[in-house]
Amino acid sequence: MRFIRYRIGDQAHWGRMEGESVVELAMPPWSDAPKEGRRFLWSSEFPLLPPCEPSKIICVGKNYRAHIKELHPGEDVPQEPLLFLKPPSALRSPGEAILMPPQSERVDYEGELAVVIGKTYSWESKSPPESAIFGYTIANDVTARDLQKKDGQWTRGKGFDTFCPVGPLLRTALPEGATIITRVNDQVRQRATFDQMIFSPVDVVKYVASVMTLQPGDLILTGTPEGVGPLNAGEVVEIEITGIGILSNPVKLRTA
Repeated sequence: MRFIRYRIGDQAHWGRMEGESVVELAMPPWSDAPKEGRRFLWSSEFPLLPPCEPSKIICVGKNYRAHIKELHPGEDVPQEPLLFLKPPSALRSPGEAILMPPQSERVDYEGELAVVIGKTYSWESKSPPESAIFGYTIANDVTARDLQKKDGQWTRGKGFDTFCPVGPLLRTALPEGATIITRVNDQVRQRATFDQMIFSPVDVVKYVASVMTLQPGDLILTGTPEGVGPLNAGEVVEIEITGIGILSNPVKLRTA
């Protein structure tokens, strides 16, 4: 199943996609039997929003072997997921601009599969970790690479406003053999399948839950494949995942 979150006027709404039509939902789709409302033909006049409202954004670093060789040559493959956080204030909707901050001289794209959590889940939970996954979407883990290296820890380099575009929709299951492709100005920069991950999404959810309680709507970015590189003002970055669609964002300089 496919779900979207969109804006009409000043109000955010949830909807379930049925072909080209939308069935409006009164609550997030992971809620118990969310009440259905009107059905209407989808129109691009309704701006899409990130298909989640996370209390936290958890990210995994170094989750593809080729990416480790690319940015961290000589390092061993991690024995457990490497976690860091982005603030919810970094969220950006499909089509909204990524703003390059004046503090950085190199801002990179990182196309990623993102997991959306559907229920409260922690180390005390008795159900398997896959039961906590409601669905999947696309995220761009935008990174001020120079600041990441300068600081030694990743909060500033990963945490600027607009540094986490997410969307365009939420899908409850991925097609078999799904791929991720990142393009900058229509030029392919990243391409991978998810069986190349060191730690699967289920592995990651289990590991994160051993540390912190996951809440419905929380977002987990599962890492980026090789091919990361810089963005420049005036470019457009697109991330495509089979069955989810294309997350597209222009890049602009932050003027203040």
